[in-house]
Amino acid sequence: MSEFNTDLPSIRKVQSYTKDKNAVEIKLLTNDVLEGVILWQDPNCLCLQDQNNKQILIWRNAIAFIRPK
Repeated sequence: MSEFNTDLPSIRKVQSYTKDKNAVEIKLLTNDVLEGVILWQDPNCLCLQDQNNKQILIWRNAIAFIRPK
């Protein structure tokens, strides 16, 4: 398990999306695109809630990028 370093700018950015409940677009390395609100993050995963209120667990190493909607 990797260390969860909240001093890293990338971690802080995702925390701001989570805290502010900003809608985001997450593109995966498979070219799938997911949209929703990030509920939480840990060292390995993010949990995204989509527009149908379904929670999707996304492994960090599967993410190409995250951007605000």
